[in-house]
Amino acid sequence: MKKLLILVLCAMAYGLFSLFIARAYAKDKELVLIYTGETHAALYPCNCPSEPDGGVARRATLINQLRKKYPDSLVLDAGNFFGGGLLDQNTQSAPLDIQRTRINLDAMQLMKYDALAISEDEFNFGQEFLKENTAKVKLNFISSNLKFADIAPYVIKEAAGLKVGIIALTNPAAKQKAGDVKFIEPRPAVETAVRELKSKGVLFIILLSNLGEAEDLKAIENIPEIRVVIDGHGRNQKALFTKAGSAIILRPSWQGRRLNQAVLSLKGDKIDNVSVEDIRVSDKVSDDPNILAILPRCFTDNDCKKEGLVGACQNAGSLNAGCLFSEAVKVKLTVVTPKECLSCNPEPVVNFLKKQLPGLEVTYIYYPDKKAEKLIADLKVSGLPLYLLGKEVTRDRNFANLKASLEQRGDFYMLKPQAGGLSYFLGRKKQKGKLDLFISLFNRDAAWVLNIIKEFNPTVHFLATIRGDKIDALYGDTEIEEDLRALCVQRYYPKGFWDYITCRAKKINSSWWEDCAGGMDFKKIKSCARSPEGSGLLKENSSLGRELKIMFGPAYLMDNQEIFSSKGALSKEELKKKLKK
Repeated sequence: MKKLLILVLCAMAYGLFSLFIARAYAKDKELVLIYTGETHAALYPCNCPSEPDGGVARRATLINQLRKKYPDSLVLDAGNFFGGGLLDQNTQSAPLDIQRTRINLDAMQLMKYDALAISEDEFNFGQEFLKENTAKVKLNFISSNLKFADIAPYVIKEAAGLKVGIIALTNPAAKQKAGDVKFIEPRPAVETAVRELKSKGVLFIILLSNLGEAEDLKAIENIPEIRVVIDGHGRNQKALFTKAGSAIILRPSWQGRRLNQAVLSLKGDKIDNVSVEDIRVSDKVSDDPNILAILPRCFTDNDCKKEGLVGACQNAGSLNAGCLFSEAVKVKLTVVTPKECLSCNPEPVVNFLKKQLPGLEVTYIYYPDKKAEKLIADLKVSGLPLYLLGKEVTRDRNFANLKASLEQRGDFYMLKPQAGGLSYFLGRKKQKGKLDLFISLFNRDAAWVLNIIKEFNPTVHFLATIRGDKIDALYGDTEIEEDLRALCVQRYYPKGFWDYITCRAKKINSSWWEDCAGGMDFKKIKSCARSPEGSGLLKENSSLGRELKIMFGPAYLMDNQEIFSSKGALSKEELKKKLKK
């Protein structure tokens, strides 16, 4: 009996020990991804009015710091890292774009990227250039749907105790630049790559893509081994990541102005939790000396900056490039802005003008001071802020670049409202608490804007233009028809209007509008939309936008006086905070 008891106790002890070992083995691990995309060989910080971030030398410093903190991290790029092309804001000439691209490749090699996806801009200078220059650097260039040179369909890396497979999809737009290069449809290419990776024991797969998120989702549907998608074309989305089935979609920042990092908490080979951060590549980050050693001093005059001085780039793009500086022309800028205005912020425009005119001297005048009222009356302006440059601006070498945005008024060159923006309408009666929203349901931000702003009970205005009897809109007849239906829903089913437009904003590419109109008489809505009644509703609804010359949205008119836009600028939290004020 004693022997039996001892055996039972030993078995229990062994079981508990085994359970402890299993739990210890299965404890959470972290896989850290550092990623970029759509950098377009942007070697230097951007020439931006605010947050002049970016630059490969700063990026290298951040990557090195993160690698020290997370030694097992993977550094990835979703494609379009070559210069040239329509989206390259730094493009100059083919020889300089080529030189910038070569330097960018050398910089990425020094940063030790683990994998880079080939996309359409990598063919900007032809097949031979791509083949020759990818062979010169020790980097993993991949594409699962492209048969070209030594480009591999995938790469396998060890990280966080896992075999991680990295695959890539090249945008079919590359066909126009790539000539006779063979392309495979994305879905079959993904299936083949995943099958091969599984045969090698890989169950955690990352997809680098430049297809756009809708096409990504088609390519990975019902393929649970793909845990992460990094899509370069997702940069305009507000969220840093979203979930799609068993996968998460990550979105790199434009031109490498921020460095993106995702910390994935894993249970086995499954993602349990996600933490994503976009880290500013700001002037507080020091330049990496190894990158500086291969980086020319300048490619353009914009790369030569010193406060109060004008810089000129000599021997652009070469290692002996240098900057010559001279005294800037002193230019007076008078800014007229309201004393009390929540939406007025002249600083971004002033900062932009300072970059264009290094000798700028700024004076502020606050409405309704008498001096401000006199300037407004003399110049016959209807909105603020007002930006007035002295006539000496014509002597600055950048005057030619600014001329199209300026209008001569009396003794000043006034920045046109379409260039400087308006935040405060003069001559409009204040209506405390009134909020008007100007929006297109086809705008990519429409769904989240409607979700946030609903509690503030705004009046919704669609963005239609009227030319005689003809109604027009940015997205043509499809947008007009959608606006007509929405306004007819508002006329006959006012309580269902908000739910209808919110639903349509989420599914705007679907023609099945009836799915958003549950419980309504579809024939009545169609009849209204197709009749003069619907046209009349749209003309009336869009009249305020035409009066205020609002062409794009989302835009917000507060208290019938102040206007601002959230396009590409405000987060949900910032917008809500501003509206609550």
